[in-house]
Amino acid sequence: MQNTKRSTFSGKIGFVLAAAGSAVGLGNIWRFPYLAAEHGGGIFLLVYLILALTFGFALMCGEIALGRKTGKSAIEAFGALNKKYAFVGVLAAIVPMLILPYYSVIGGWVTKYFFVYASGQGSAAATTENYFGDFIGSTFEPIGWFMLFLGATALIVLFGVEKGIEKVSKFLMPLLIALTIGITVYIMFLPGAMDGVKYYLLPDFSKFSETTVLAAMGQLFYSMSLAMGIMITYGSYMKKDVSINSSVKQIEIFDTGVAFLSGLMIIPAVFAVDPSSIGTKGGTLMFATLPHIFDGIGGVTGDIIGAAFFLLVLLAALTSSISLMETVVSIFRDKFGWSRKFTCLVVFVGCVLLGIPSSLGNGIWKSFNIAGKGILDMFDIFANNILMPIVAFITCIFIGYVIKPQTLIDEIEIDGKKFKRGWLFKIMIKYIAPICIVLILAFSLLDAFGLLETFGLTKV
Repeated sequence: MQNTKRSTFSGKIGFVLAAAGSAVGLGNIWRFPYLAAEHGGGIFLLVYLILALTFGFALMCGEIALGRKTGKSAIEAFGALNKKYAFVGVLAAIVPMLILPYYSVIGGWVTKYFFVYASGQGSAAATTENYFGDFIGSTFEPIGWFMLFLGATALIVLFGVEKGIEKVSKFLMPLLIALTIGITVYIMFLPGAMDGVKYYLLPDFSKFSETTVLAAMGQLFYSMSLAMGIMITYGSYMKKDVSINSSVKQIEIFDTGVAFLSGLMIIPAVFAVDPSSIGTKGGTLMFATLPHIFDGIGGVTGDIIGAAFFLLVLLAALTSSISLMETVVSIFRDKFGWSRKFTCLVVFVGCVLLGIPSSLGNGIWKSFNIAGKGILDMFDIFANNILMPIVAFITCIFIGYVIKPQTLIDEIEIDGKKFKRGWLFKIMIKYIAPICIVLILAFSLLDAFGLLETFGLTKV
């Protein structure tokens, strides 16, 4: 089981679609809309767009350039440039290993709902009282859907970078975009939907607050697959003649575009059918509130829209889980020199062993919790709210003060084109991003444990 020559994407299109598929995930579709609704609608959107062009752009350029320069996955990229910072690679490697199992559990829930709606039973089943709670609280059914979702992910990763990930991304991403646009257009013509469109698109500066910035910053950070080792890994598969600068711009367009359209889809739909549920969070929004919204649309049309929506969510979840698993597979292959087939098997088994507790934590192991948080939530808080900001902070220090920003600017300019925003990259990485990341860490932890108001931070 010896490692072979490192795989590569065939070109820019393959890389951009795969990286965009990683960035476009559940966070864009269920987290962005409720955060936008909760933090003032249009003003949140404006702040998010400004941060995407500065904070997000700089961090993504840094990670991709780091991966391409070293030709290594996250676990070895840092050590390849400075052995004293090899520990950062270990921390970065832990993140996708923790996220993939519980993310796949949620992916299983999405798969279940898609099949329910596709079979025409959506309104009759998903809107019944406690349907979602009873489903995730059962023992065997959610594990079965989790295994199906994880198995599909593993099968695609098994085929490799170009024949698996790239080929699937080239099919799934256009389909995902088409579904998003189609559902959004339909929703906007529902009676009452325009009130939601106005709330979402027109900035109200009276609703601007420090939490607006912090929430937008946190969403951008998680949405763009930063500090997970993913962009470093995908960067290591990137050919030298592909422009990092223009690729990152296109990835941001895909990622921000889907997030924007998701808000334009969900917020007007809620305004049209049930305005009182504006600001409903995460799983409750996705699996409890929205089925009632689709039911409110009425009859067969509601079921069709519901099926299309959950297909859209399933595609987004799948493209992100593929990138997470590929990152973990790449880490083990780099570390141990295993074959892709054997590594996929090991990662699949490991994810099953870690994912089952996350699933059972909503059922027979529900009594096991820390500070009121169940197993899945604790994995999420530790990986997303604690470990990722720490990895991102050290990454900024590593790039800004150890290897120096110019090292990666040289990598970005290797195609012969000047990196015109190099000055912004330097300022963000050395000075602004580290401060922002510390604020993200503090805000996300306070929000996760319901302590924002204790510290005088309020939402709109």
